[in-house]
Amino acid sequence: MPSGLVALLDDISVIARAASASLDDVGAGVAKAGSKAAGVVIDDAAVTPGYVTGFTPDRELPMIWKITKGSLRNKLFILLPLALLLSALLPVAIIPILMLGGCYLSFEGAEKVLEKLGGEKHGETLEDPIEDATAFESARVSGAIRTDLILSAEIMAIALSQVEDATLLTRAVALAVVGVLITVGVYGAVALIVKMDDVGLHLARKSGAVSQATGRLLLRAMPVVLQVLGSVGTLAMLWVGGGIILHGLEELGLPQPAHMAHEIEHALAAAAGPLLGWLGYATASALVGLVLGAVIAVLAHTAGALRGKPH
Repeated sequence: MPSGLVALLDDISVIARAASASLDDVGAGVAKAGSKAAGVVIDDAAVTPGYVTGFTPDRELPMIWKITKGSLRNKLFILLPLALLLSALLPVAIIPILMLGGCYLSFEGAEKVLEKLGGEKHGETLEDPIEDATAFESARVSGAIRTDLILSAEIMAIALSQVEDATLLTRAVALAVVGVLITVGVYGAVALIVKMDDVGLHLARKSGAVSQATGRLLLRAMPVVLQVLGSVGTLAMLWVGGGIILHGLEELGLPQPAHMAHEIEHALAAAAGPLLGWLGYATASALVGLVLGAVIAVLAHTAGALRGKPH
């Protein structure tokens, strides 16, 4: 065989082995990053149904699709380039930016709590008469995409921290894969949740006794499930927002608040197991988020009133 062909085949073999190793690195990075971000993914799945429930059934899936596209834009065209750029040029800016996002989530969660406790409602809600259905739907979708941006930033930051020692290409591919998989998983689950009552109605109309019983069970259960998810979504905003703040303060040289929360976690875990320990830390984070968010809400509403503008 001509020596030139032998050299070419040898080069191809080297390239193939390098590509295989790179794919292995990406796969390992995706698995590691995805597992670390699982907690925020659960929060994202709990928050989103509240934005699309209450609309007519024919608008639910189109709204979810709009939010899904917005989430992909958030992750792939805003957060991915920003994360890679900041990690390369200004890594110290990542924590303060995440803390701003934590403040926003805390504000949103605290405002919902204040409204449930009888505080003034801001903007149209599903209980109010909707004057412009198209504008109201757009506002709800935009609100969901804004919240997704903050949660996605936390997901991407967690994912980035797990592959920060990899090459730039491996980091980029791993973050992109994590972003797409999480988006498809979260909003696929959301679509399934919000359409489950339609599945129940379809089953209830069938002739079989088992199908009818299952359908009636779903129809009775789904309003309760959606109400619970709405409350979990509000709590998720608070505990994720508060957790971001605690972690950020620790990274910036003020570890005492985070240490206190972790001490609660460890004490409860030692007494009753890791689940109760996690709940203790989540509760402490949520309280931080609630207090901080309430302060921001009062300041924001006061500033709006002084300017003579509605919130």
